[in-house]
Amino acid sequence: MPLKAYPPEHIRNIAVAGHGGTGKTSLVEAMLFQAKAIDRMGKVDDGTTTTDFDPEEIRRRHTINASLAPLEWDGIKINLIDTPGYPDFVAEMVGALRVVEGVLIVVDAVAGVEVQTEQAWSRADAHGLARIVAVNRVDRENANFDRTVDALRERFGTGVIPIQVPIGAEAGFKGVVDLLAMKAYLEGEDKPQEIPADLRDGATAARERLTEVAAESDDALVEKYLEAGSLTDEELQRGLVTGAQAGKIIPVVAAAATKRIGIAQALHAIAGLTPSPAHAGAVTGTHPRNDAEVTVEPTDRGPFAALVFKTLADPYVGRLSYFRVYGGSFASDSQVLNSTRDKAERVGQLFCLRGKHQEPTSRVGPGDLGAVAKLAETQTGDTLCGKDHPLRLAPIEFPSTAISMAIEPKSKADEDKMGNALHRLAEEDPTFTVRRDPELKQTVISGMGESHLEIMADRLRRKFGVEVLLSVPRVPYRETVRGKAQAQGRHVKQSGGRGQYAVCSLEVEPLARGGGFEFVDKIHGGAIPNQFIPSVEKGVRKALEEGTLAGYPVLDLRVTLFDGKYHDVDSSDIAFQLAGGVGFREASAKAGIVLLEPILDIAVRVPEEQMGDIIGDLNAKRARILGMESQGDSTTIVRAQVPQGEVLRYASDLRSITGGRGTFTATFSHYDPVPAHIADKVAAEARRQKEEAESQRA
Repeated sequence: MPLKAYPPEHIRNIAVAGHGGTGKTSLVEAMLFQAKAIDRMGKVDDGTTTTDFDPEEIRRRHTINASLAPLEWDGIKINLIDTPGYPDFVAEMVGALRVVEGVLIVVDAVAGVEVQTEQAWSRADAHGLARIVAVNRVDRENANFDRTVDALRERFGTGVIPIQVPIGAEAGFKGVVDLLAMKAYLEGEDKPQEIPADLRDGATAARERLTEVAAESDDALVEKYLEAGSLTDEELQRGLVTGAQAGKIIPVVAAAATKRIGIAQALHAIAGLTPSPAHAGAVTGTHPRNDAEVTVEPTDRGPFAALVFKTLADPYVGRLSYFRVYGGSFASDSQVLNSTRDKAERVGQLFCLRGKHQEPTSRVGPGDLGAVAKLAETQTGDTLCGKDHPLRLAPIEFPSTAISMAIEPKSKADEDKMGNALHRLAEEDPTFTVRRDPELKQTVISGMGESHLEIMADRLRRKFGVEVLLSVPRVPYRETVRGKAQAQGRHVKQSGGRGQYAVCSLEVEPLARGGGFEFVDKIHGGAIPNQFIPSVEKGVRKALEEGTLAGYPVLDLRVTLFDGKYHDVDSSDIAFQLAGGVGFREASAKAGIVLLEPILDIAVRVPEEQMGDIIGDLNAKRARILGMESQGDSTTIVRAQVPQGEVLRYASDLRSITGGRGTFTATFSHYDPVPAHIADKVAAEARRQKEEAESQRA
């Protein structure tokens, strides 16, 4: 059903967020069906829902991509954004929360408050967004609405308050009581009914608690409530709207999405209690040339400004950019400025999206969401604006990547296509990065978790026809010398005709960690002509790159050239390069080679009660605990230094230990010697890989 244009005061932008498996997609599907935006209600298990249309989503039966689902209700356009509930795909939720005024947080009536409930709530807090909680699956065995509400209030405060109470429980759940209208709404009945006799006292008490909370949102209402002991229906509604739009009151509704119970009442709550773009008011940006503050009003009259919050890469139609218009109007077949990249963009057809369905539109007005295909330069987080009024909106702050894996093509044909395909996927997902490690000769991809990277590998195959293999990336070990030693490097070949002759005497000695490499020339009396001394250094540097023990670069040492011999005819640049390499390898072998491993500074943020488990796990990973810091929200930051090779899969380990509540950051610190038993294994593996590579070349 085509959507008409709505002014910003009649638009509601709502992200649907929460823990995975709480029924968010089913709830969105039920709302679309209730509003007659779709004529058939799909099911997640059948792969027929509007917003889970990606083949990987259908196969896995959970949301991976944020998806738009606009509908019309009570004269209001509600732009729902269905977001994933699994931490590997948090970028989709982060982008959605940046462009909405409200969040519908979905909580399972059996499981209650879960990890991603907390994450969604925290991010909504950070953006100052209004919230409504939908306690879903009230029809399930062991579901308990009151217990779930108590858990929400205990975790998030007394502003969490039901505006409905369920009629029946578990399999007997058959409707809800609206505490504002004090009417019952039963399954299959459109018209309100009288409240069942056995629920009247409970509903009256629940309305009284709601009245107390609503009164606190307005000083005049508090005074009226204290004097009269009650509020009129209009005053209760006014207090509830004021508190909910300010984020001080979080209304709670009850629902069973697959049975379509409570769906209409949830839509009424969204339309009536969440703020519009007009209510949210102006946003500020900066002028791209002088950083002066620029105000963007949510009206047609002001300058045009839009933010791209999601990019979908498609091998056939190119990039599909999802955007939110903050001011002015975005018109099809126009030209705009990408002020983030200072590039002009030619705009073709604009679309209103509902899942994968694209409805062409001539314009997208202020406060509304839409999409456009084939923008040449634009990526997620970029600002689009008019050329006459350049400005930049604040970018979207995405979390850092948590895990890396090496990726390699299965065949030569795949190799030719892999680089461009990876680049396309990186444009689509800001938490997916690609880099080429020239030292380790690996392409490394990074993301939020193993599932994230596995799905990216599947997209390479499905979208771009590229078959790849994933593996744990190699650790960038280093080598250094243990002590001081001297050796002579010789490269002499004189068997008739022009020969090769170079002899150099070298001394190696270790430097302090982080000392790098020093080459010292102590040649006296012309033992080696000046023009060949750089050749010796070049040969030594080449040998440093190739390593001696396990093929890793050598660092933190000084090499001194103190003597040598040459031949007037047979000496050459290449001869002294080769002699320098030989001399270095022999001297370093005498001095003793030490394998070094990269050490990371790691900061792990976990709930206080899990601190002991984290410290125990870090100790098992050969970490050195540096200290702990208590945070105000019952969390602790554990700081440590840990070998990189021990934490290649730490994102998965931490998620397992903390149930997803822990987060960490890691940065390179320094190199330290590897314990002997580990060094032997690393060297043996390096020799095996070298032999395999040589046999393949042969």
